[in-house]
Amino acid sequence: MKSLVRLLAVVAALFVAQPAWAADDGYKIDQVLGKADAPLTIIEYASTTCPHCAHFHKETLPKLKAEWIDTGRAKLIFRDFPTGPQSLSVGASMIAHCAGPDRYFGLLGLIMDHQDKWMGADDKLAELKRLAKLAGLGEDRVDACLKKQDLADAITARAKEGYDRYGVDSTPSFIVDGKLLVGAQSFEDLDKALKAAKK
Repeated sequence: MKSLVRLLAVVAALFVAQPAWAADDGYKIDQVLGKADAPLTIIEYASTTCPHCAHFHKETLPKLKAEWIDTGRAKLIFRDFPTGPQSLSVGASMIAHCAGPDRYFGLLGLIMDHQDKWMGADDKLAELKRLAKLAGLGEDRVDACLKKQDLADAITARAKEGYDRYGVDSTPSFIVDGKLLVGAQSFEDLDKALKAAKK
């Protein structure tokens, strides 16, 4: 985790204005919930250490998934946007990615559902490893995962792109039909935005 702390010491300096991308072509590390060819896209920028993000995942996402994602009407692209403590946020995000695409959202859900417990623990990494083990990711793989500089860099670069392109500067934030929605949106708010985008 020490290398992550050093890496993240320069993250703030990276958040400077850059030219916007012509299109959101995605990132190799993007994780998609739902059908790839769904007509509508929700991009969620969230942090594993953000209480409002955890609340969204526990309370709102299940209904959004049932009504829009499982029905094939929309897909959700999850993008990490690390917040403080950034070493923990990036580390937990990396662990979820290392579970692989098939187990990514399952482990991310565990991390969000148990956020209070692992963030409040004396040994936070041990608690994250316990959750990772439930998703089939042993301690050795977690340790190897946290040394993947390319993954840490990709998470940082993707967050920077969210700031540059969409103006994301807090979590959670959502992009629906190119529009930025800031804060832990209710199901009703997202439902309204998706219905407006469908027209």
